Amino acid sequence: MAEGEALIALAKQQQLQLSVYQNRRWDGDFLTLKKLIEQQRLGEIKHFESHFDRFRPEVRQRWREQASVGGGILFDLGPHLIDQTLQLFGLPEAITAQCETMREGSNNVDYFNLILHYPKHLACLHADLYSAGPNRRYIVKGSAGSYEKSHLDPQEPQLAAGLGPDHPDWGAEPAELYGYLYQEEQPQRIASERGCYQQYFQQMAQAIRHNAPVPVAAEDALWSIKLIKLAMESSRLGQTLSLKQA
Repeated sequence: MAEGEALIALAKQQQLQLSVYQNRRWDGDFLTLKKLIEQQRLGEIKHFESHFDRFRPEVRQRWREQASVGGGILFDLGPHLIDQTLQLFGLPEAITAQCETMREGSNNVDYFNLILHYPKHLACLHADLYSAGPNRRYIVKGSAGSYEKSHLDPQEPQLAAGLGPDHPDWGAEPAELYGYLYQEEQPQRIASERGCYQQYFQQMAQAIRHNAPVPVAAEDALWSIKLIKLAMESSRLGQTLSLKQA
């Protein structure tokens, strides 16, 4: 946290733009959920659940699993889940967390369950490495209905396959992977918004050239670090901790 604060201060001193690549603000599934919430199609949110689950039961020899600083899935996947939640609901009042090391030979957190306490709902953020089935991405329940979505945004595998933002299929999810809106009537399949990671770079270019706001404020990333640290302390103590303790 101290390094993040120092970097923010240095950018202000040098009058330079500082941002963090929180690309998953431009995931198609997140944009779809954000739109549903803004349109009040779910009503007042009562329960929010967000997952990045994988099946990797064996420890791999790579830095993000071995590093003593910044390693483990809490630092790898946690910032994405936390940042999206803060974008939807702002800062919580408190946090309750379980951060565990489950795999044999693992020296970092490879399971976490964070509960962010809001005045009228709870947000459960979860990741583990023992989920062999399709990733349950979102389960969101409200007074007017619920939304459920599985599978991950397609942009990362598209990039790995050589597709870019200029491809006509860029960011488009197959219809069979769309999420469902459940209300009193029949379930409705909700077409996913197109993902658009390129918007981060377009907005960053405007920030550098024309002093427009950066696409992701560095202070937002600092809050992710604070919440991760608070989650680890909550897990260690077995207690719910107020954000005032961050």
